[in-house]
Amino acid sequence: MAIVVLLGTLDTKGLECAWLRERLLRHGVEVVVVDAGTVGEPRLRADVPRSEVARSAGADLDRLRAEGDRGAAVTTMARGAAAALLRLYEAGRLHGVLALGGSGGTSIATRAMRGLPLGVPKLMVSSMASGDVAAYVGSADITMMHSVVDIAGVNSVSAPVLANAVDAVAGMAKGFEAGPRALRPDLLGTGGRPLVAASMAGVTTPGVDAARERLTELGYEVLVFHASGTGGRTLEALAGQGLFAGVLDLTLSELADELVGGTLTAGPDRLRAAGRRGTPQVVSLGALDMVKFGPPHTVAERLRNRDVRVHNPSVTVVRTTAAECAELGRSIAEKLRGASGPVEVCVPLRGLSTLGAPDGPYHDPAPDAALFAALREGLRGSPVETVDLPTHINDPSFGRTAAERLHGLITRAGRTPAPDGTTRAAEGTGRAQAARPTDGTGRAQAARPTDGT
Repeated sequence: MAIVVLLGTLDTKGLECAWLRERLLRHGVEVVVVDAGTVGEPRLRADVPRSEVARSAGADLDRLRAEGDRGAAVTTMARGAAAALLRLYEAGRLHGVLALGGSGGTSIATRAMRGLPLGVPKLMVSSMASGDVAAYVGSADITMMHSVVDIAGVNSVSAPVLANAVDAVAGMAKGFEAGPRALRPDLLGTGGRPLVAASMAGVTTPGVDAARERLTELGYEVLVFHASGTGGRTLEALAGQGLFAGVLDLTLSELADELVGGTLTAGPDRLRAAGRRGTPQVVSLGALDMVKFGPPHTVAERLRNRDVRVHNPSVTVVRTTAAECAELGRSIAEKLRGASGPVEVCVPLRGLSTLGAPDGPYHDPAPDAALFAALREGLRGSPVETVDLPTHINDPSFGRTAAERLHGLITRAGRTPAPDGTTRAAEGTGRAQAARPTDGTGRAQAARPTDGT
């Protein structure tokens, strides 16, 4: 039987949770109620009481209540709820999560949901869901449903919303229980193609598409993440979980946004997770010739005297300077030097984006040269190999070469796709030939596919 975990603060939302529980039971699912409240008395009996949730966070509920610090209580109960839900999932007692709340309840519940694997159904009914929900969702697959009215009783407006939430989570939980769809590192490569992550923006699409097609031919499943801030954070989160056999990080524009103050930053830890995990990486410098903003009026006043281009009605870009490019090169080198796994950097000598192509408005050899020089200097003496390619990043040959070099790194790490798409350890003559260094002209020798034996 499918099991839905119903998470709520039962002191303030107990009656509403009781209404949800009754209707969930009508769907033929088992319901496990988890109480994350701290203030008043619960208005519904919980299967996982608030004292247990607090202990899961290493806290004492009575002391937490006595301190009277609401912010600290919310943070603690969120941490405890995350631990409690993960235990239920690992014990096979969770096939879906439903929660409802205002700002505090949403913070607690979504923090707990973010701790569950990708693919586990997660539905949050919230009065906060019509605004910016990035802080709640993060990089998780949480479904946010707007409650329309505040969650204060069940009335003629909230009832149909809550009923839809019940129908949705019950259906998702039944489907999940019938065939779990959670993405688990220990199952990768046993029944499907090994996963490779790739980063892409509109201005690097042709090159990344060529790389994706080549990796698919070589036996991988490629997950492409848009360099939109959220995309980069998601790539980092999944790489940190060890979900990828390799990472093809060809588009790093989020780093330029972080440095200069653009709107699509993925934060200061972008480009670290795969290295910490020891995952093979091939990295390039795509779209570091620009900083991204929203519509034109969102461009910082201090940058408006630069070459500003409207990419589309929602995105405006500004050319990076030589000084900024040099700083980006140093930052990238510092991050890659700390990687515990194999890393190569493919440098597209003829341009970093569609705008930076030889005939494009952002073609400027001076800042690109500053980027390349700082990167090489920062990597001097490290095991990271820098491969100069006399092509533009969107030249199909660049994408194919980057893909083949990543395949070489993955192969040398002992994890290569078999002809049927599954993963096998590299051994004997089935081992792919590793990517070889440049031939002296700057052109990399491509990695060869397996010999079929």
